[in-house]
Amino acid sequence: MPTASANDISIGIDFGTSNTVVAIADGQGKVEAITFDHQGSVHNVYVTALCFWDERHGNGLRTEVEGGPWAIEQFLDGLTAHRFIQSFKTFAASATFQETRIFRERYRFEDLLSAFLRTLQKHAGSSFDLKARNVAIGRPVQFAGSNPNDQLAMSRYRSAFGKLGAKDAHYVYEPVGAAFFYARQLDHDSTVLVADFGGGTSDFSVMRFARKGGTLRAEPLSHMGIGIAGDAFDYRIVDHVVSPRLGKGGSYRSMGKVLGIPNHYYANFARWNQLAMMKGSGDLKELRELAKVALDPRPLEQFIDIIEYDLGFALYRAVSTAKVALSNERETLFRFEGEGVDIQAKVTRDDFESWIAPDVARIAETVDKALSEAGVGPHEIERVFLTGGTSFVPAIRRLFLDRFGKERLTSADQFESIAYGLALIGQTDDPGRWAVQ
Repeated sequence: MPTASANDISIGIDFGTSNTVVAIADGQGKVEAITFDHQGSVHNVYVTALCFWDERHGNGLRTEVEGGPWAIEQFLDGLTAHRFIQSFKTFAASATFQETRIFRERYRFEDLLSAFLRTLQKHAGSSFDLKARNVAIGRPVQFAGSNPNDQLAMSRYRSAFGKLGAKDAHYVYEPVGAAFFYARQLDHDSTVLVADFGGGTSDFSVMRFARKGGTLRAEPLSHMGIGIAGDAFDYRIVDHVVSPRLGKGGSYRSMGKVLGIPNHYYANFARWNQLAMMKGSGDLKELRELAKVALDPRPLEQFIDIIEYDLGFALYRAVSTAKVALSNERETLFRFEGEGVDIQAKVTRDDFESWIAPDVARIAETVDKALSEAGVGPHEIERVFLTGGTSFVPAIRRLFLDRFGKERLTSADQFESIAYGLALIGQTDDPGRWAVQ
């Protein structure tokens, strides 16, 4: 597929819900990820997170911002008032999300993305020069959210990336990028299903690769996506293990009546991108009032502590640790401690799989739609290429084993494959062919 000269450089950007990867390819087919040196450790992924804080300059305050592992470091230091934001990609297609206030300024989605990209550019150095490169940017087949607005999301993407110079970038479905990465090892005609499991969405593409005149050609047969992925599985653990210990299902007394504590607080709490924003909204004030009249105030007080002390990131790590453990063990001990909050519970894989069963069923339906749209049956798929951390969840693995068999499943690095493939698309004779208009 590469046709450019060795001097032509292309950049592939996989802007993810949880992590972002940038890869660079040249005309000889060499491709590698940009790395980031943080506290002596070299990372090839850049955590999709932002931390804003105030810093005094002269007689006034100025808002500073960091991204990636530096955002986490600033957040954990907690030396000044700050706002920590992650998973903000899930807002991209939301018409209801117009802006959020951070200290004295208002930020739209495209402002958050631009700020994030600038921090990435600062730490990546001159190799991340979007003004002088052929750029391919990944996008989900379907954006996250209950009613995603695709056109709105893409206008926000173009605005944010355009501010850094990528006005002519190609926007490519993420599983197509993964397919191009996988196709490098093909030496014959093949029909491939690519399953990309991110943090916010699960996307599927059926691709047909064929050798013509010594060149590997690709034909997309179908694309399908659904806004269910790793974050949704995390939510199930929060909903069944954490939230009940923080007041969900409890009651409060009002005007002589006993009423149930509204569940919407816990819906926000279970979504990591919403939790940090509760601190600056009216939700926290309402929770304090509810705690005063709750029949059992202690769980709500712990909920308030988690928000006030910015414990969401630590809780996220505890949930993620439990989920990973359940991919290898039949049961694990969920444990979260911080600022007087102590939550412990045994979680079994059977419990977890029962909680995510409706999600897995909807993912299975989306896979079947991708095959139907492509006009192929499971027996006509030669290889299934799985990418993303959620592909290691046993229930997801069984879904593909049952349909395609073990011998047809293959996988690669859970973080890099999409960015590598996007960079390689930039080396084809017509990168725009793969762009979503």
